[in-house]
Parts: sequence; C-alpha cells; structure tokens
Amino acid sequence: MNFDEDFKQNLINLRRNLHAFPEVGFLEIRTANIVKNYLDSFGYDIQSGQEVMNKDYLMGYPTEVEFNSHIEKLDQLDEELPHFRDGYTGIVATLDTQVPGPTFALRFDMDALPITENKDSDHYPQANGFLSTNKGFMHACGHDVHTTIGIGLAELLKEHESELKGKLKLIFQPAEEGVRGARSMVEQGVVDDVDYFVGAHIGLNAQSNEIITSVKGFLASTKLDVQINGVSSHAGAQPQDGRNALLAAATFVQQVYAIERHEKGASRVNVGTLQAGSGRNVIADEAFLQLEVRGENNDVNQFMMKRVEEIKAGVEAMFGVTITMTKVGEAISIKPSEDMEQTVYQLLKEKLPSLNIIQEESTPSGSEDATYFIDRVMSRKKDAIYMNIGSNHDYNHHHPKFDVVENDIFNGINVLYEIVKHYQSK
Repeated sequence: MNFDEDFKQNLINLRRNLHAFPEVGFLEIRTANIVKNYLDSFGYDIQSGQEVMNKDYLMGYPTEVEFNSHIEKLDQLDEELPHFRDGYTGIVATLDTQVPGPTFALRFDMDALPITENKDSDHYPQANGFLSTNKGFMHACGHDVHTTIGIGLAELLKEHESELKGKLKLIFQPAEEGVRGARSMVEQGVVDDVDYFVGAHIGLNAQSNEIITSVKGFLASTKLDVQINGVSSHAGAQPQDGRNALLAAATFVQQVYAIERHEKGASRVNVGTLQAGSGRNVIADEAFLQLEVRGENNDVNQFMMKRVEEIKAGVEAMFGVTITMTKVGEAISIKPSEDMEQTVYQLLKEKLPSLNIIQEESTPSGSEDATYFIDRVMSRKKDAIYMNIGSNHDYNHHHPKFDVVENDIFNGINVLYEIVKHYQSK
C-alpha cells in the first residue's frame, strides 16, 4: 500500500517525539498518554492500567525513588499527562467490527533503556534535532519505532474497518527490556480470546527491505537481583568478627561463571553490576549484584537457575552470610506456529514482491517476553508468530549510537496490515 505524505510525515514526527523523551519500563507514562490519545481519537475501545495488568506478576517494578524522580521530570514538561501515573502503563485497544470472525492481536512494546545517547554530529537523531532529552535514557532498541508502527497500523485498520470481520486487539506493552512486562498482561487474560497473534521487532538480523516471517532463536532467561548481607568489623583489630559480603560476592560471581554447559542446548550467564563495601579498613557487610542466566530452551534455563541456587547455598555456608535473590524478569523459549509461518511467508511474497521475504531465522540470540503471549495463544491450539522487520543499523541494539531507517516504519505497517487483512477480511 502506498501512503500519502501527510500520513508518513505525521508518523515520522511521532517517532521523533517518542525518541526525544524515552521512558524505561513501567515509567512509560508520557508515552502511554500519547498512545491513548491517538487510539481514543481513532475510536478504539480502550482498556488500560490494572484492567490489563495483573499486579501479582509484575517483575522489576521501579523503586519509589526512581518513580518519584521520573514524575518530577514529567511535571516540568508543559504537557497534560493525566493518565498512568501509578506506573501501570499497559494498553489494549480493541476494534470490534461487529461482524463474526476471529480475534487477531498484535503486540507493540514501548519502553527505552538506561543508556546515554551519543551526541556525535553524525548520529541521525542529533543531526535532526530529536536526540534524547531525558538524560541517561535512550531508545536504543527501536521501541519508539514499534510504538509508531502500532499507531500507524491502528489508524489504517480503523479506516478500513468496513472491509474487516472479527476483532482486532492492539497491545501496547510496558517493560519489555529486562523481560518484565508481558507476563502481567498475559496473566490478566488479554490474549485468552485470541485466535492469531503477531509480535515483531525492527532491525535485529534483517536489513532494510528484508522481512523474516518467523524468528525462533529467543533464549529463555531469568533476571535476578542478589543482595548479600554479612557482618561489618574492623579489618585490622577484629577481622575474625566480620562476615565478608564482598568476598562472598566475588566467590559467588566466579562460581556462577563456572557453571557447566548442558547437552540440551546453549546457555549464557552474565553478572552486569556488583557493588560492595564502605571503606578500606572495614569488612564489607553488604554487597549487591545483578545477574542473568539464559538457555536455548526452558530446560537449560531451569538447569542454570538450579545451579545458581546451589551456588547460593554453598557461598552462604562458606562465608556465614545471608543471600537473598529476587526475580526481576523472566522469559521463556517458544516454538511458534509452523502453519502460520508458512501462510504468512507465502502471503507476503505474493502481496509485497518489492520486499525480500525470508521464511525463518533461528540463531540463538537475546530474549523476548512476547514469548509469554505466544505460549498462551498456542496453548489454546491457536496460531502465533514473531517477526523481524528489517532495517539498516550501523550500530548494534543497546549501543549509544543505535538508530534505524525511519522509512522502514512503513514496511512494518504494510507487512502487518497485509497479514491482518488476510486473516480478518470479510
């Protein structure tokens, strides 16, 4: 489909607006207000906040300090932002055609990353005036583009409502980074009536004008915050009275990295932060670290977690410390629908011959909590896939100079519109 210039420019402006004020997981308050305003104007039925998020399954929710700091930033903006100030930023927009038919859902994530965006003059957002103004945060994974694709698709589907049947559900999800946000929406039942589901990501392993109809390489993962409590003591006068949390943390980290590999698939482990101690001559009574494990499948990830638990117990016994591990994110591995993959592949090759349509990609890579949506839909014997919308990017995802080609927004809208039209046309 060819889009008129006003439609395209409005969406590019939206993308730049979102990019210029990135918000991390469960703090996408401004972003969600903008999304809701668009969806309201199109005439969608909106559910949001705790209507679509189960608080018992929230993971990695911001601290009170983080939350209040962000609210202070928002209050300094000259904007009306009345909604989502409780941090429940999920939105489900439904278009009910009133014609019997299947229910089709699509997921769009909205959150950014705690990364400081590069200010070099050759960085496209800097050169074109939409660099992040929220210091220390950046859309370094393209979720600003995902949100924009979702809004563009919403407008297009509403315009063509008379040609469609069934229900359409557009899910705008918080906190994909750290795989924290999807589970709460799934456990609130937002896809329990869904017959077809599509998730998609910009960039990744595909270049501009390439579309991968089924991405299968997502790793199962568990994210942990680890608090170690020991006993402080004078390092020179009474070292025997101390219980060294720093030394316990160092041993814990070494042993986690030494976990053996597994015959059932690839595994990963990373400790991303470690803080401990208060002074040169003080035995550290506290340490804190953030780690993640991953597995090519759920069995391998569970094995990695079992070994971490065993290492925890061993370090506690060795150093006389107490270790508390808090799960702050989780994703599962999935096998998407082969029938839907094949159907979409053939459809796009026919309908969008100018694009290079690739059937599947299965290299183990990162993790993605859209797998919870896919798993729930497929557990009901329905169909779900996860796609890759290609876009050239000189720097990898999560890099301070990450960016994509803005015109690939319209490839994304075209692709998703053709898929919805195939399944939902009268």
